[in-house]
Amino acid sequence: MTEIEKMIQEEVHTLYWDYDVNCARTTLITLGKLFHKEIKEQTVNAAIGLHGGGGYRAQCGIVEGSLMFIALMGKEEYKKSDTEITGFCFDFAEMFERKFKSLRCYNLRPNGFQNDDPPHLCEELTKKGIQCAYAYCSAIFHRNDEIAGMSENGE
Repeated sequence: MTEIEKMIQEEVHTLYWDYDVNCARTTLITLGKLFHKEIKEQTVNAAIGLHGGGGYRAQCGIVEGSLMFIALMGKEEYKKSDTEITGFCFDFAEMFERKFKSLRCYNLRPNGFQNDDPPHLCEELTKKGIQCAYAYCSAIFHRNDEIAGMSENGE
């Protein structure tokens, strides 16, 4: 396991179990820490309802948090145009769907949704999704630090 993978494992577990943070915010916060990018409280708050569309089981919060991070990094750190950022987001969503077979929370969540589901059922998926997002962001923003052994899709 690489240092990045270890950091992802620990951060996701802590945010889920110690702070009960949703998948979108966990993704956004974790990517921020991995890239040493401050994520302002207002931005984190904007992701409160982005876990499957506020629990509606729509677009996956891991995807939504990743897209928010791509836009933040693209605009604030790398001065990319809106068109370039939109293209990055499209490509990430397409890659995520290829790897995980869906963008929908309803389809991605282990065993779907049951009334007696334990909390944080998507913890392992979140870790894998953030690994993918980290590798993707490292590639598009030409950062090669510590991604050895991890391909574009996080493997």
